[in-house]
Amino acid sequence: MNNVYIETYGCQMNQADSGIVGKVLEDNGYKLVSSQDDADVILINTCAVRDNAEKRIHNRVHDLQALKKKNPLLKIGIIGCMAERLQDSLIKEDKVNIVCGPDSYRKIHELINQSTAIDVELSKDETYEDIIPAQLNSDGISAFISIMRGCENFCTYCVVPYTRGKERSRSPQSIIQEAKQLFDDGYRDITLLGQNVNSYIYTEDGKEVRFAELLVRVARINPSLRVRFATSHPKDLSEELVNAIASMPNICKYIHLPVQSGSNIMLKKMNRKYTVEEYLAKIDLIRKKIPDCAISTDVIAGFCGETEEDHAMTLDIFRKVRYDSAFMFKYSDRPGTVAHKRFVDDIEETEKVRRLQEIIDLQRELSLQSNQKDIGKTFEVLVEGESKRDSSKLFGRTSQNKVVIFDKGDNKKGDYIDVIIENCTSATLFGKKIN
Repeated sequence: MNNVYIETYGCQMNQADSGIVGKVLEDNGYKLVSSQDDADVILINTCAVRDNAEKRIHNRVHDLQALKKKNPLLKIGIIGCMAERLQDSLIKEDKVNIVCGPDSYRKIHELINQSTAIDVELSKDETYEDIIPAQLNSDGISAFISIMRGCENFCTYCVVPYTRGKERSRSPQSIIQEAKQLFDDGYRDITLLGQNVNSYIYTEDGKEVRFAELLVRVARINPSLRVRFATSHPKDLSEELVNAIASMPNICKYIHLPVQSGSNIMLKKMNRKYTVEEYLAKIDLIRKKIPDCAISTDVIAGFCGETEEDHAMTLDIFRKVRYDSAFMFKYSDRPGTVAHKRFVDDIEETEKVRRLQEIIDLQRELSLQSNQKDIGKTFEVLVEGESKRDSSKLFGRTSQNKVVIFDKGDNKKGDYIDVIIENCTSATLFGKKIN
């Protein structure tokens, strides 16, 4: 029972957590394999934020039962937020062997050794700061570092505070050590992760270190190291942080700032703790201090009680901010949340789909217009690999997190290349290297 295959679904935090699980297993004599067919144990790490994500995992576990028929000794485990939320029902109904919550990864090897096992106890202090994660399915260029765990914002639609527990931050020293190790190993693009990185705080030698200072410390490791972060809660985005981004060339000029709705009524109902006006003031601050900064967002269509007027306000804030990109979803009722307990999920599914499609169509236009403005401009692109559609071309990203495709020539992964943009779609820039 030594070969383990780890599948990861959902957010970047899950990808980082899978690396922690992988490292714990390697340190305890297990071998990580790249194919489920070679595995004695299959672990599935997924989130519980949306109902569709959970349904997909239930279907995936059902499909894996066919492998169990071929190999009766095969063990299947669910780890992460979905494990925390559904707990023993996964063993009883889905017939999995292992259920491990996000604060129990240090024990994963012990759970595997049992016929069936469950550990979903949440911790007030676990940060895994002493574990340098394995880089699973890595391109060798981009990596993630979890700087904190948990969330205490309690947005009414969200399960994360219940599946990941209270906020706690890692020491700056451990984060910088991990970043230095990644850079020495050839990684050139690091994303600092937290449910709300703006809440990062750690007392070091009697002094509070907050996120803006941490970000600058990591960026100072080497000017060839690009530093990104996700995710920022608008209520906590500070001028200090914006100034930090503006001050360092290798802190990427890209901020993901979830708005969720353009209606103050909906924002209050979601317990987002800011108004549309306050949100737009943060956008104005970013535009003033970092004129070339790209901004992306998250939005929910069809939240409980959302009127057509509320929806129109969301479209309006998209037009005002002119996001470069967005993650757009229809509302998914999650058992255990405040919204599930207090509100009625009263928007018809067809109406949710219509509203979501209107947002998607608008954002597609905005993304195209944003990319069209880049035609004729020159960007420093970090090469991440070959284009999937054309092996004669390379792809990489700008500081603004935009994907660029260009001719390969004699360049390779990890190189920084100056590229002039010649054409675009709503999703991709196409350019030519500058000699």
